[in-house]
Amino acid sequence: MGTVRILRVYEEPEPGEYRVLVDRLWPRGIKKDNVDLWLKEAGPSTEVRNAFGHKEENFEAFVRDYTAELKDNPAVAQLRKVVAEHEEVVLLYGAKDHHENQAAVLLDFLNNGS
Repeated sequence: MGTVRILRVYEEPEPGEYRVLVDRLWPRGIKKDNVDLWLKEAGPSTEVRNAFGHKEENFEAFVRDYTAELKDNPAVAQLRKVVAEHEEVVLLYGAKDHHENQAAVLLDFLNNGS
């Protein structure tokens, strides 16, 4: 397995990183050529995303609900394949919070072999 990290979509990735956007919504102002793969199916459902609302007090429930979705999400297998095929992968997200976002939860899910 290659290395995987997360990065806000508005920041510059390192040279050679394969860039995977894991948001269901395309971020404003980002050109298509800034992303190698848009895996929107890996993002949380609209219901889970809206319940979170990017509020700190809702993050624990978001992690629980999104992780439950990931366990049955076929996009996770696709993402694992991408990670196996590339030396360095960066999961891109649009949220302003660098720690409490779906990419952080997804990375934790991938790293823990869930």
